Amino acid sequence: MSQLIEFIGNHWFLFLALIVILGLLTHNLIVGGKGSVGPLQATEMLNHREAVIIDVRPAADYARGHIINALNIPMNGFNNQLATLNKYKGRPIIVNCRSGAQSSVACAHLRKAGFEEVYNLQGGIMAWESASLPLTRKKR
Repeated sequence: MSQLIEFIGNHWFLFLALIVILGLLTHNLIVGGKGSVGPLQATEMLNHREAVIIDVRPAADYARGHIINALNIPMNGFNNQLATLNKYKGRPIIVNCRSGAQSSVACAHLRKAGFEEVYNLQGGIMAWESASLPLTRKKR
């Protein structure tokens, strides 16, 4: 025990970093999963709850393959096109990108704009493909 106290005294900055990292991991475990759905949950929402899927990847990535019936609203102009989504306010909205990072930002914008049921696709289109779910190249 005395060695631990001595280590903490000599390397307080490492100990502080450890405490911060543990705090962030705990926060992520508690709060991180809220507002997110996996590919299979998303499929169920699309089939049974008439969810709308929004793809925030650039148009070129969208053209290479996207979830069937997904709307493409790239992140670089996302805020300018929020008004076009008002007709979907009563429906669940699932937002996807390549890995799930940009779509979480888009989800925050949608929630701020008054959309209540907004979900981030965990793992993005990469998780969708890993789950062997179909993509299409057809324009909507």
